Amino acid sequence: MPATRPLSEILPPEMKELRPQPLFILLLDVAPAINVGKAPGVDRRVGVITGGRFEGERLRGTLFPGGSDWQAIRPGDGAWMLDVRIVLKTDDGHIIGMPYRGLRHGPKAVLDRIARGEAVSPADYYLRITGSFETASEKYGWLNNVLCMGIGHRLPEGPVYQVFAV
Repeated sequence: MPATRPLSEILPPEMKELRPQPLFILLLDVAPAINVGKAPGVDRRVGVITGGRFEGERLRGTLFPGGSDWQAIRPGDGAWMLDVRIVLKTDDGHIIGMPYRGLRHGPKAVLDRIARGEAVSPADYYLRITGSFETASEKYGWLNNVLCMGIGHRLPEGPVYQVFAV
């Protein structure tokens, strides 16, 4: 099929720019990771979520303990693949499930410092998440139709994310 014009010319203006809206700041409290070890193809760790909180303009609250972060450390580049399931409880009592996936990578020395629980600058590595929501709440039902992205930073006590609706 011959190209007749650049693809950018067929896009309507609404598709040429992503306009994320701040949703909330999310802070997870985590127990020390359980080191499953070098399973076939991956070095596996599981982080248990012990609590946390979230704060935003439209919702705020706490995290139930018991969520988990199944971390897979890639053998080639040492990047961490995150697969997380958490449950949020809003200050007004509504329950929201939030599954998300993420990626943390950077220089080996920086990732090693993070793994030891040392403080590092968020500018020294990459930590991003993508997620969704599940709720039976009528008040927060709009979240069922939202995808989110987050920019993260690993603090010694747990990760913090600025989460955006996209």
